[in-house]
Amino acid sequence: MFNRSFVKSVAVAVILFTTAGSQSASAHHAFAAEYDGKQPIHLTGVVTKAQWVNPHSWLYADVKDADGKVTNWGFEFGAPFSLKEKGLNKTTLPVGTVVVVDGFRAKSGQNYAYASTVTLADGRVFQTGGAGDAPTSAGAKQ
Repeated sequence: MFNRSFVKSVAVAVILFTTAGSQSASAHHAFAAEYDGKQPIHLTGVVTKAQWVNPHSWLYADVKDADGKVTNWGFEFGAPFSLKEKGLNKTTLPVGTVVVVDGFRAKSGQNYAYASTVTLADGRVFQTGGAGDAPTSAGAKQ
């Protein structure tokens, strides 16, 4: 009923589809793979950039330390759809917005972190994290 080349083509397509799917799945990581639950952060900064991409959105903000030195930090958020369901979208965090981020620092010590919550100047607080194995946001406050 089917010729040999058709069966081979279907087999190759199945292998390629399966391989591509496993590579995409491995790109998604657990909280513990990159972040340290024993290194909470509580930082105030000014938004410089936001990326609403899957599987994780990112917010970048300039954070001033006690000496006045400004460092750009990256904060990992959950997926865009999840954030939208919580009332957070691109228009909520335009460049120039002052934010307070609570979360957990990267294990590498670099200037990026998992964000549990983001608080705006008007007092609104948004849950931003999406990792099931992350500590609660209450544990992030210093």
